[in-house]
Amino acid sequence: MAGPLQGIRVIEMVGLGPCPFAAMMLADMGAEVIRIDRKLAPGANNPFPMLGTKYDVMARGRRSLALDLKQAEAKAVLLDLMGSADILLEGFRPGVMERLGLSPEVCQQRNPRLVYGRITGWGQDGPLAQAAGHDLNYIALSGMLHAMGRADTPPAPPLNLIGDFGGGAMMLAFGVVCAALEARSSGKGQVVDAAMVDGSALLGAMIYGFRAFGAWSDQRGANMLDGGAHFYDTYACADGKFISIGAIEPQFYALLLERAAITDPAFTAQMDSREWPELKEKCTALFKTKTRQQWCDLMEGTDICFAPVLDMKEAPEHPHNQARANFTDIEGIVQPAPAPRFSRTSPEISRPPASPGQHSAEILHDWGMSEERIAALKENQVI
Repeated sequence: MAGPLQGIRVIEMVGLGPCPFAAMMLADMGAEVIRIDRKLAPGANNPFPMLGTKYDVMARGRRSLALDLKQAEAKAVLLDLMGSADILLEGFRPGVMERLGLSPEVCQQRNPRLVYGRITGWGQDGPLAQAAGHDLNYIALSGMLHAMGRADTPPAPPLNLIGDFGGGAMMLAFGVVCAALEARSSGKGQVVDAAMVDGSALLGAMIYGFRAFGAWSDQRGANMLDGGAHFYDTYACADGKFISIGAIEPQFYALLLERAAITDPAFTAQMDSREWPELKEKCTALFKTKTRQQWCDLMEGTDICFAPVLDMKEAPEHPHNQARANFTDIEGIVQPAPAPRFSRTSPEISRPPASPGQHSAEILHDWGMSEERIAALKENQVI
């Protein structure tokens, strides 16, 4: 194992979305992460067919132990593992782990230093805690979804990056590492309650500050950073591809006007928001006069704050991404490489995604269980 989290042991209760992403982040950084998979009955249908295959990118970097948690012995095995773990991650609805007999109190009684990380949409308490939801709902409640999209359209779903992964998984990973560092001095673990609505609101801290200052309107598409400004937006090119412009600072804006050969005096009123709609129309017409590559030839690599809008096939092939090794290939699957970078303890992907239960006996052996007990667990179909 490589990376700055070498020596940290993590147990991941397998779920969907943010919990696996947080576990992937920790595994990328060198933590030893054990996935506790469901022990599916023979022939059971998997509702998500890419899970448990090499296409399940978020499952990379860890081994899998499949347990039948309906059996008391399976819970005993899991509690034994928790005795030598630093962190537990779970992403079920509030109360599920308690009903399984694996509450924070039970687990921390076995291991007082255990950091118990929980990720949900709404949080462990509150009026909505038991309601179902998805990324889109959580960012809607945070106030962030309302700000996204064009003025004449409904708010645009921004994939599931903000709620599931930014406001959820990354906050969970950050939280459990913080708690694990604190446990080194206190000797005590704690529960980390990461909620996607909380994290999504936190990601909007700057925007909430702008609004309080009077520099942000609740009218979508009327602000500098939401596509309202002509100098901060995406534009279609002659070939139907797109470019992005982010020339906010005056010196960058001046360079944009120079490289685009814009001499219209109306463009001197850069920060007059009353002029933005008309200037947007002029920019739209201008950028359609050349192909994306022609605009790249004029602007890419300058201080205009410019980039072509790449699709997911093009992005790994871009020279900058290749120079930085921002993407990697694991068993033929092109995927983002670990981030961020470290000068000494470079993170790496230690193994491809595992199939459920692929390493059950191996994990139990490595974590100190006797061969006799492992054999009995197999015979009784606990693992």
